Amino acid sequence: MKASLLATRPRGRRSPGFIAACIAMSALGLFVLANNAAAVSPTKKTAVDRDETRVDDSYWRDRERGWFWYDDPLPETISAPTAFKKPSELVEFAALQKRVEDLRNIAIINPSEQNIRNYLDIQNFVIEKASTFADVAQRVIWATPELDPTVTGRPVNAKALEVFDREQAGARTNTVAQLSQTHALFFFFRSDCPYCHQFAPLLRDFEAKFGLKIVPISVDGGGLPEFRTPRLDNGIARTLDVRQVPALFLAEPRGGKITPIGYGVLSESELLERIYVVTQPDADKLAPSTTQYVPNISLR
Repeated sequence: MKASLLATRPRGRRSPGFIAACIAMSALGLFVLANNAAAVSPTKKTAVDRDETRVDDSYWRDRERGWFWYDDPLPETISAPTAFKKPSELVEFAALQKRVEDLRNIAIINPSEQNIRNYLDIQNFVIEKASTFADVAQRVIWATPELDPTVTGRPVNAKALEVFDREQAGARTNTVAQLSQTHALFFFFRSDCPYCHQFAPLLRDFEAKFGLKIVPISVDGGGLPEFRTPRLDNGIARTLDVRQVPALFLAEPRGGKITPIGYGVLSESELLERIYVVTQPDADKLAPSTTQYVPNISLR
């Protein structure tokens, strides 16, 4: 009805009430539009709007820090490694160990007939398992010579041991014969040392048999029946830290390399073995501190 009245009213004569109604309707329309805009999801905003809002918000929410504040980046989250799943054999072995220990402890605290029987039963089971393991391991060794220590190392059979010792002695003898061309043995002694007197004849025979020169060095100025005119110690004993006699060192005069062979009285076989060991390739890398280098070594 109001609409029909408005239609019949002349345009140039609209009353103040009509104008107020129009203003009210316009305000209502703007209010509705504003509500609709506020209800729009944030995902509907443009990239520019999001950037402006983010910058403004960060500043106003934390304006005390200023524009040029720097923060370290957040540490990267590292996912926890996947738990290792033990093989079923390891689980079974751990359970068996625990069972044996528990039954043993029970039998110790309460040594009843049944408790002792329970422990002995599981102990026999473990022994049977170990016996089976030993049998299988032995079969594998028989079929795989590189895993057999009696083939790759020192044999245990008497006949094979004879061959092994003969081959080893030959290799050591050849090594000493080759060293006799370039090396010498420094023999430190005292004239009043009974062990030095015992060791001297053996060294003299060793020199005659293998050709490796013996250089006797007296630390007290005296001599021995086998070495009546020894070299006097000129400080080399202190350099080599010789604190006990008899002492024997393998010397290479050309390179100044001196390696200890041992102290005390040594047999011929011990001398051959030790000289062979210290002259093997890369032997110095195994015990580098035992080798010293002394310049200007003379054998005269």
